Amino acid sequence: MKAATALMLRSQVPIVMLWGERGFMVYNDAYSHFSGLRHPQLLGSEVRKGWPEVADFNDHVMTVCLAGGHLRFEDQELILHRHNRAEQVWMNLDYSPLLDLSGQPVGVMAIVVETTAKVQALRKVHSERERMAQLFQQAPSFMTMLRGSSHVIELVNPNYLKLVGHRDVIGKTVAQALPDAVEQGYLQLLDEVYASGQAHSARGARYAAQAEPGGPVNTRYLDFVFQPLRNEAGEVDGIFVEGIDVTDRVQAEMKRDCLTVLGDRLAALSTPVELAHAASEILGDALKASRVGYGSIDNATETLTVDRDWAAPGVDSLAGTTRLRDYGAFIDSLKLGEFIAIADVRLDARTAFAAEALESKSARSFVNVPIMENGRLAAVFFVNCDQVREWEAEELSLIREVGQRTRVSVERARGHIALQESEARLREVNETLEQKVEQRTAELMEIESHFRQAQKMEAIGQLTGGLAHDFNNLLGTISNSLQILKMRLTQGTTDGLERYIGMSEDSIRRAAALTHRLLAFSRRQTLDPKPIDANRLVQGMEDMIRRTMGPLIDIEVVGAGGLWFTKADASQLENSLLNLCINARDAMPEGGRLTIETANKWLDERAAGERSLPRGQYVSLCVTDTGTGMSADVIERIFDPFYTTKPLGMGTGMGLSMVYGFVRQSGGQVRVYSEVGMGTTMCLYLPRYLGPGVDEEEAPRPAPMQAGDGETILVVEDEWGIRVTIEEVLTDSGYHVLTADTGPAAMKILDSEARIDLLITDVGLPGGMNGRQVADAARIQRTGLKVLFITGYADNAAVGNGHLDPGMAVLTKPFEISVLSSRVKALLSP
Repeated sequence: MKAATALMLRSQVPIVMLWGERGFMVYNDAYSHFSGLRHPQLLGSEVRKGWPEVADFNDHVMTVCLAGGHLRFEDQELILHRHNRAEQVWMNLDYSPLLDLSGQPVGVMAIVVETTAKVQALRKVHSERERMAQLFQQAPSFMTMLRGSSHVIELVNPNYLKLVGHRDVIGKTVAQALPDAVEQGYLQLLDEVYASGQAHSARGARYAAQAEPGGPVNTRYLDFVFQPLRNEAGEVDGIFVEGIDVTDRVQAEMKRDCLTVLGDRLAALSTPVELAHAASEILGDALKASRVGYGSIDNATETLTVDRDWAAPGVDSLAGTTRLRDYGAFIDSLKLGEFIAIADVRLDARTAFAAEALESKSARSFVNVPIMENGRLAAVFFVNCDQVREWEAEELSLIREVGQRTRVSVERARGHIALQESEARLREVNETLEQKVEQRTAELMEIESHFRQAQKMEAIGQLTGGLAHDFNNLLGTISNSLQILKMRLTQGTTDGLERYIGMSEDSIRRAAALTHRLLAFSRRQTLDPKPIDANRLVQGMEDMIRRTMGPLIDIEVVGAGGLWFTKADASQLENSLLNLCINARDAMPEGGRLTIETANKWLDERAAGERSLPRGQYVSLCVTDTGTGMSADVIERIFDPFYTTKPLGMGTGMGLSMVYGFVRQSGGQVRVYSEVGMGTTMCLYLPRYLGPGVDEEEAPRPAPMQAGDGETILVVEDEWGIRVTIEEVLTDSGYHVLTADTGPAAMKILDSEARIDLLITDVGLPGGMNGRQVADAARIQRTGLKVLFITGYADNAAVGNGHLDPGMAVLTKPFEISVLSSRVKALLSP
């Protein structure tokens, strides 16, 4: 015990002796420091009680060593309470029995070396290694670690395996694992880095990865670095490879550069053959292809004719004529205009049976761009590769773009050559060309003149025939009625005379309506335009339209909210709407639906051009039916005067021509949308009115004769009968009447001192002055003179296109006496 104690006390290593079965503890200074706050109470205590948190562990030690055994633990993990708290510690422990003089174990010698710091450091290193390994595996770039001068592949990450085609490379040299990289010079580059110790970096380096001999070639472009690794002696013992795949960027740059060079080259060339070959050469060099070319197609013989293509060294040209059916069924796809990209002709159903023939032409893979003209295959732009090749999307886009540009350039060149040849031929006949052109022009003009005259005579014949028919009927009724009146008056009989007077008046009104329709068609009627709310106009006519349509037709009125005003003759617009509704009714003999719809229309250049209108804002009034519809040839003639598809006696053929003339004269347009069996839509487009909105005036209605107050009225009318009747009516009404039959005669009266309160003048007058000129001259001399224009036929411009000064009005012939009286009274009223 003395010897053991002396040995223990001299040791710098923590040692504790456990004596007897109860393990009384005796230890040195180093152990006291190890014990922490347990010292000095721990000295002389029983081991199981001194360290209760590891009592079971120490009990096992005492049992084994008192039985003569030995125990050794390395980096043993324990939980100890040395500083009044639980601590996780690691220790190297050596336990040996202490013997008495007889050689019996009477205690245990324990050497305690704490390794907590070492274990924690090792664990931190291990954790860092695991983290680095994880980063290595998850890195977005590709990485590999090479060892030794033979470049043994020790570590790779997933992106590196993806790059090399998921080959089994771990533990193999680069030469064994990547023969494709060796062929492309990468092994030589690694040797140079290993020997020099200098890093090497590259941007956009091409790597044609081929995982299996004869397999597909996947061309990638890489930014990478070869970084030499050094050992503790500073010697290079490995290479770290790291990089990123920049194929998309390089291909985009390649496409941009290729198209730029292509544009410059094509601009400098002029013949189709030169243009096609230049484009093929530029693309072939960019794609590292075997062959590129452009050729025309004969659909009947299914042959490709190439004047000149581009081919890589050692690859035969396809110049000449090739029967495409001998190389597969892909010609059928081309005829349908399909873009073809085949990675391996052995695996594609269209080429598998002809793979050997294609490979003999260095076309293990290929791309074809069909050039279509009028739905037929006209030419093909082709790219061939002598290896299996997975074509990238950017490569296919570039091929398609170059193919289309080549086509345009070739055709432009051919057109230019054809133009030059044509100009040469024209120069050859230049001496006689002018004479021939003049002669031919004269012939054509004569033919056109005869044709126009024939059309004109046909139109006049149709027009005059219709007018003659209608007016003869009306004149016949008037003539017969007057003859009967004369006969009855001669006989002294007055019974029933009102009937014949009414028949004559009705015929006169019908003749006036026919004249108005004819003037409307010719856009010569005298209009009285006012601002109109089309919604209100339709509402005012709705009851009459419903009665006119009958019970078999459903009517729907769709008025646009916030509808703009338009400016037109309200009565003519009402007549036009009624005409459209009646036509719609006649197109639905079995019943149907009639829709009247208003809308605001903003017509841009295109929409206005389609309707033959200036660009701007319009109000539309549309009538839609579900009737029989019209064919295209009927629509072409629908606005012709006296043209009708209705049965004999059902229509005059002037309704739609009147509508068309009125709308065109109002600055608008009529459009028809119809299909046979599907119904018809008739739309009136009238210009938006931007002035102040006012309610449209009601049309004048017949009123009793108005009495005058002795005012003086000057009547200027060249037609004797009309002048006399107006004079008599006004005289009987209490007015003083002066008359003149020409403009100059009227001016003599106006220049006199005679009192004149109202001027009534026809617009069309003989003698060199029309009625408007008379009125304007009269109002200069007699400021504020009231004027009433009467007209039966006149250019609307003569009365201001509806824009009359205050104190002026218009009355259209023929007119009722009561209407004349009302207009006179209204003008003379203060």
